[in-house]
Amino acid sequence: MLVGYARTSTVEQEAGFEAQLAMLRAEGIEKVFSEQTSSVGRRDQLEAALDFIREGDTFVVTKLDRLARSVANLIDIVRRVEAKQARLRILDMGLDTQSPTGRLMLNIIGSVGQFEREIMLERQREGIAKAKAEGKYRGRKPTARAKIGEVKALMAGGVGASEIARRLGISRSSVYGVLDHEAGANGLEQVK
Repeated sequence: MLVGYARTSTVEQEAGFEAQLAMLRAEGIEKVFSEQTSSVGRRDQLEAALDFIREGDTFVVTKLDRLARSVANLIDIVRRVEAKQARLRILDMGLDTQSPTGRLMLNIIGSVGQFEREIMLERQREGIAKAKAEGKYRGRKPTARAKIGEVKALMAGGVGASEIARRLGISRSSVYGVLDHEAGANGLEQVK
């Protein structure tokens, strides 16, 4: 049986998601597992697909980066597929783990992909450090502090911290953090 897997990181990547599904259908995939989740998040459908495959099946993905997070993750997935006496195909690379050459190429390409990702993250860190040094980077604006006025107004209206957190979409500890920060800024006794 041909078993496919498609993934995008976000719901906004609908075109890429549909393209993956179309490629899998064009290959004659009989069963498709798909999800829209970050590669670092839980990938329940990938787990379901790996549990589903049986001896003689071919597990098919459109691209390597839709499947594995790192070389170690790739090796683990390949081991799981091969332990079930199934094989892995990656369409855009024309790779198939049925052959020793396919397995070798998969490991080499996976290593290069991980290297590229690490270089990109290093450049990103360098860019952030440079922007900070030039005073151009301040990071993400704290969500709770942006809602100080709303927190204070709700608290003054007698609304409890848990309800304020629910209404504003912030954590209860953030409510207390905002109140503590305001109390400290005004020289008042901190809220407990």
